[in-house]
Amino acid sequence: MTLVVACACNHARVTATGRSERVGKSKKRRAPLWARISVVAGVLLLVPGGGAVVAGQTLLSDYTDQVTDNSLLKDIDAPAEAVTPKREVDINGPLNLLLVGIDPRDDKTAPLADSIVIAHIPRDRHSAYLFSMPRDLYVDIPAFKASGTGADTTKINAAMSYGSRLKNGGFSPEQGFQLLAKTVSNRTGIKAFDAGAIINFGGFKKIVEAMGGVDMVIDMDVKSEHLKPDGSTRDRIPACQGHHRCVHPYTGPQKFYKKSDKPVHLKAWEALDYVRQRYEFKGGPKMGDYDRQRHQQQFIRAMAKQAMSKSVVSDPAKLLKVMDAAGESLTFAGGGHTIVDWAVELQSINVDDMVTVNLPGGGVYSQDGRREYLGERFNEEVDDFFKAVTEDRVAAFLLDHPGFVNQDQ
Repeated sequence: MTLVVACACNHARVTATGRSERVGKSKKRRAPLWARISVVAGVLLLVPGGGAVVAGQTLLSDYTDQVTDNSLLKDIDAPAEAVTPKREVDINGPLNLLLVGIDPRDDKTAPLADSIVIAHIPRDRHSAYLFSMPRDLYVDIPAFKASGTGADTTKINAAMSYGSRLKNGGFSPEQGFQLLAKTVSNRTGIKAFDAGAIINFGGFKKIVEAMGGVDMVIDMDVKSEHLKPDGSTRDRIPACQGHHRCVHPYTGPQKFYKKSDKPVHLKAWEALDYVRQRYEFKGGPKMGDYDRQRHQQQFIRAMAKQAMSKSVVSDPAKLLKVMDAAGESLTFAGGGHTIVDWAVELQSINVDDMVTVNLPGGGVYSQDGRREYLGERFNEEVDDFFKAVTEDRVAAFLLDHPGFVNQDQ
């Protein structure tokens, strides 16, 4: 539920020039992230790295046509007859990738963007920066002729829903992505995304199951809003059955994730449940959507490391299961380039070079005296971060604003 100066990464620092340098005594060669990207396709195409894994390229090539849909990147202001861009020889300059996680309830319900992650990769290819747009971010959503929806000011996750509407009454996540991408572009100042992907969380679960689970540090006590301790769905309150209008529709025992300083092995259903949570519980720590964003970014990094574990890469049958699951859950657009093209272009970046960024903000409330919650709004300094992204100077910005770097690095 979808892509990463003083860097807080383990064994790394970022100099005043913005270049990442390795520090510490360890000389052990890091496993190339290209191998990880070959396994976890869409999510990990953000930061592929160094080695030449021919078998991995062959596997990934087999899935390229299955997962590729370049209509994701179509500009909603372009004429209806506009065609997708022709394939280019090189992928140049700083890059921005948009990853969207959806959790569709059924084919008759419009999809919502539960997770919106942007990966900024500098021109020098020495690092990757991951940052999230809160699903409740209060934004202006433009009108979209293809879906027949007008302009609105509401939570950003609605952009996927609005844009997905088809004239026959159905829904298209790919079309919804187009409106969401435009909405994100307008808010961040990123003129256009170089690549994008939609990740279905149901398929994401299959990927983690195929890998045998994932190891993650649980950085705070969390209770599940959705599941019982055995993983089954919690019972719904009678008044909340048959609709989705209740904020907290469940009752009964809850799955509990205890804070731990060391990685905890999570089954697929546990990992996906953990990164979905955003509500605090009585006696527990304060929690909100910003914590969920952090946990989702941590999950992406944990999947990258798990994908390169011996239990995955040394087991051909397991590797194929992972790729099958990725093919079922991923829709990718590379601006005319395949996933393999992207992996080769970004071959110098490793998973340890991924920096997860926290964008501070707070709630927005109506001014009519009722103080109705409308959504989230970024702090003013976040606009300075977005300007740094568009000018490819994120490393220098983080040097001056170390609080933006998540402490899990």
